[in-house]
Amino acid sequence: MLNTLLLIFAPLRTWERIADARRGIFYIFITYLFPMMILTSFGEGYGLMHWGKWQGEPSHIRKLSVGESVVFEAGQFLATLLIIAINAGLAKSVGSTFHGRHTFTQGFTAVSYGLAPLFLCRLLNAFSDVNPWLSWAIGILLSVALLYHGVPISMDPDPAHAFGLYMITSLMVFMTSGMLELLTAFYLQGKFPKLEHAITSLAAQLPF
Repeated sequence: MLNTLLLIFAPLRTWERIADARRGIFYIFITYLFPMMILTSFGEGYGLMHWGKWQGEPSHIRKLSVGESVVFEAGQFLATLLIIAINAGLAKSVGSTFHGRHTFTQGFTAVSYGLAPLFLCRLLNAFSDVNPWLSWAIGILLSVALLYHGVPISMDPDPAHAFGLYMITSLMVFMTSGMLELLTAFYLQGKFPKLEHAITSLAAQLPF
């Protein structure tokens, strides 16, 4: 959480400190990514259970059960990890096209920390009157801004190619997170009845 706040309010210095530490994927996951995602999942899930979301015609509030919230948040958690891994691999591959020698760990570092604002903004989904697209829009714009320093510092590309690598990485993050948000927003708005039924069925099998 501290790194997240520092990235938002003092991005350049914080990115430099993160890059200098040269932490591995496991360390980043255990000390930063996992706690951050668990915190946002818990906050979002709590709101969906207690305040719900507006959906349907006529419009009404639908609150998720404990089981439905757990299944939904677990699915979103795993999908987010997949998006991070995909974008880390793409960032490494794109960097190679610029004749750079980048590693998956560098891409993972840039994407994981760069998405910090997006994770925090998911907490807005806990409130019934907040449209999921609004929380995503705020989060992704802040994340793209954060990646402006993060990609060049974390991946250390040739200066002539730094902006191009940033632009491509940001576009990939924007598109992949947007696709996940499409699925998330439509589910919360009741527009995916089959998915809703599948989550309800899985939730019914949980022991709580």
